[in-house]
Amino acid sequence: MATTQAASDSAGGVLPAVPGTPQAGGGVEREFTVQARSQRQQIARRFLRNRIGMTGLVILVLMLLFGFVGPLVYGTEYATQNVNAQSVTPGTAGYPLGSDEIGRDLMAGLMIGVQRSLFIVLLFVVIAFPLGVLVGALAGYFGRWVDAVLMRFVDLVLTVPLLVVLIVVASNFPGSRTPLGVGIILGLFGWLDLARIVRSQFLSLREKEYVEAAHAMGASSSRIIAKHLIPNTLGSLIVWTTLAAATAITLEAALTFLGFGVNGANQTSLGRLVSDGVQAASTRPWLFYFPGIALLIIVLSINLIGDGIRDAFDPSNRRVRA
Repeated sequence: MATTQAASDSAGGVLPAVPGTPQAGGGVEREFTVQARSQRQQIARRFLRNRIGMTGLVILVLMLLFGFVGPLVYGTEYATQNVNAQSVTPGTAGYPLGSDEIGRDLMAGLMIGVQRSLFIVLLFVVIAFPLGVLVGALAGYFGRWVDAVLMRFVDLVLTVPLLVVLIVVASNFPGSRTPLGVGIILGLFGWLDLARIVRSQFLSLREKEYVEAAHAMGASSSRIIAKHLIPNTLGSLIVWTTLAAATAITLEAALTFLGFGVNGANQTSLGRLVSDGVQAASTRPWLFYFPGIALLIIVLSINLIGDGIRDAFDPSNRRVRA
């Protein structure tokens, strides 16, 4: 009876469905699989779909092109002085943004100013980031007297406003009033907040099960810090980097405005241009407003990137699907 039933099923064309085999209707049954994304891929995807962060990134890239590629295309040196074109208004032939009182092209000055200001920010991050991570990691991981000594030093420095510390240091080292010197000074004193952030993260992470398992397997402290703890604080580190970079460029402008920043012949930055232009704001407003707008755009773009990265690293954020 069973043999007769099987034979009749075969004769009627009813066969069990096998994935990937042609069916009676000519179609092919396919298996659908979903490829799992890694955490990095999910973060990158959330950031790329974040309109705020991507807007900031596009603006920052445009400013980078303006500062570093623009001088090569524009072809005018900021140091070149034209006595026949002193304080010309924007739109004058050969001077799209006008000139200053000694005939220097403001467009060329803005390009060099953006370039030098972004160089200062880069130097600040290169110096402050490893210092802050190192001090915060040592204090948070080892605790006890290491934590007490390092954090008391950080607290002591933080009791004095950062701008005051920078002014005192810059006033005692007049030779440091160059983009290189200002970047180094900002980096040497701009890591304190990062150290406290890393310390607080490490105090929590060092009690996790995977850290205890790494200890049990004989992993060294340096390996645990580098392979397990720092990667788990990466989100906070990147967000701090973006926000601190915006703060650094603002501090550079403030230092220069107060006379303790970038100074010297043909040494310029956005802060220096703003400082020079503020005295002529009433008679030659373009000398003040154009550098000020460029400074505002850079700071705003970096803050937008920071907001986008923060949202991308937040797993509870559901505004952008991964």
